[in-house]
Amino acid sequence: MELSNMEKLEITRLSEIQSTEVEWLWYPYIPLGKLTIIQGDPGSGKTMLILYIASLLSTGSPLPTQTNNIISEPMTIIYQTSEDGYDDTIKPRLEKFKQVDFNHIVFIKEDKCSLTMLDERIEKAIIKENAKLLVLDPIQAYIGQNVDMNRANEMRPLLKNLMRIAQSHHVAIVLVGHMNKGKGSKSSYRNLGRIDIPAAARSVLICGELKNEDGVRAVIQDKSSLAQRGKPFAFKFDDDGFQWLGEYDIDADELLDGFKKTTDKDRAKTFLQDALENGPIKASEMYDKGNELNFSKRTLDYAKAELNVQSFKKGKIWYWKLN
Repeated sequence: MELSNMEKLEITRLSEIQSTEVEWLWYPYIPLGKLTIIQGDPGSGKTMLILYIASLLSTGSPLPTQTNNIISEPMTIIYQTSEDGYDDTIKPRLEKFKQVDFNHIVFIKEDKCSLTMLDERIEKAIIKENAKLLVLDPIQAYIGQNVDMNRANEMRPLLKNLMRIAQSHHVAIVLVGHMNKGKGSKSSYRNLGRIDIPAAARSVLICGELKNEDGVRAVIQDKSSLAQRGKPFAFKFDDDGFQWLGEYDIDADELLDGFKKTTDKDRAKTFLQDALENGPIKASEMYDKGNELNFSKRTLDYAKAELNVQSFKKGKIWYWKLN
């Protein structure tokens, strides 16, 4: 029996395929042309993190952890959110960052028709704006009313469409989501929906608030299919603004529990004891060394007080010494 056009067998040999290298929006955390997931509990800082990245991209500024300081061209970001107002939340948050160009941060109006992952407006907007980053925050709001994110057969067409768009237009698509309230602290127990969602992503980042570190949010890369996993990092934000803290020593269980077994203050105390064991050191030098290790002045002062480190003045210079 002759096969129809839909059933005809087609074979492609790998010898016909041209190898290409993966390109990155932010190595190794956000690849271009692929899906990335940023997930965490409410208040974990996931929205603040992606807004920080968007602010830098909008001005062509280097992203954190980049080894060079080459300024790239400003990029356009499409930021879709259903949970926060653009006028009273998103823009005020972005205004806290030192570098941001609001002309390069846009969104698709949804007042007349809600957006879903299958909406053709997504692809049209990416083409029109030549966007390099699309953010859907949160993913749960963009799956459509009649789609159950726990059913693989219902989620696959949506994810497949986003994957096609990402690859076709060389754009990074970031899905921001709330984690499931699963049992245990293991990250694999608490992924978004079924395994199909994290399986479709090439990178999965988990954000968490550390209850014993004032204002600190930490991030681990739970999945990295295209490169070695990036190192955990942290940032903090409060009424005074946003502060990038850099690399951070934490594991997934600590992050999901919300408590770092070894706090910054504990590490600062160890630093002070090691540095001062051989005698007094200038206070200014201690602050400089502490800053290199990402300790704030306040953290060092707290650690100094708990260790009862003594300050004394010699001439015009202040020194620290162990009691």
